[in-house]
Amino acid sequence: MASPHVNAPRIAEGSPPELVVYDREQPCPYLPERVSRLPLRLPSRPLTGAELDQRLACGDRRQGFVLYRPRCPSCIACEPIRIPAREYVLSRREARILRRGDEKLTIVSGPPRVDRRRVEIYNLHKQGRNLRDGQPPIDAEGYRDFLVATCCDTFEFAFYYEKLLVGVSVIDRSDRAVSAVYTCYDPAYSTFSIGTYSILKQLELCRNEGLDYLYLGLYIEACSKMAYKSAFLPHERRIDGVWRRFEARKD
Repeated sequence: MASPHVNAPRIAEGSPPELVVYDREQPCPYLPERVSRLPLRLPSRPLTGAELDQRLACGDRRQGFVLYRPRCPSCIACEPIRIPAREYVLSRREARILRRGDEKLTIVSGPPRVDRRRVEIYNLHKQGRNLRDGQPPIDAEGYRDFLVATCCDTFEFAFYYEKLLVGVSVIDRSDRAVSAVYTCYDPAYSTFSIGTYSILKQLELCRNEGLDYLYLGLYIEACSKMAYKSAFLPHERRIDGVWRRFEARKD
């Protein structure tokens, strides 16, 4: 019997209207023996900051031009997670990472772009952290479609060590928040904890600009690759349609 969810374009409700360009059940990329459903929605025009805020608050994520939100048939393990930026206090470990990064790395902020080194870093990161899941290396076109194409206000943090690009973070900006889309780095420079450092610099940006939240994407408790997200406390997770708070550690 055919799946009830097919790859058939249709219009989703909302402002601006969105075209559902893909909607099919498939094996879950995070949990074995689970089935996922991630309808991909293409906005009819670029989103304003307020419109992006509304979608982030509902648990949306962005990939290229499209938005998605889990609609899995028998699983609710994915929990959108965000950090209240104004309240966040660094742990001692985070303070050390921030201090070392500020001393050794240079950040250049600008529009996301693609070049040979960025593609190389993306593939090195996937390989070094065992994130490839059988997929072939990405090429420049794939990088552009995933991390440069966008339907909202998007920028990148480019991390340099002694004039060599060693990491990239792609970030969305709304009226009240920033959303961490993707970070990749050269594993040869993992001593700088660039993934954590990037989150700390995004939190710093939120505080400097009076923004409320840093969205970290989806969190799955049973997925070890996402465990790092829950270490940032206090944070909030969207569970059963409600943002629930998880309090700060005693450090």
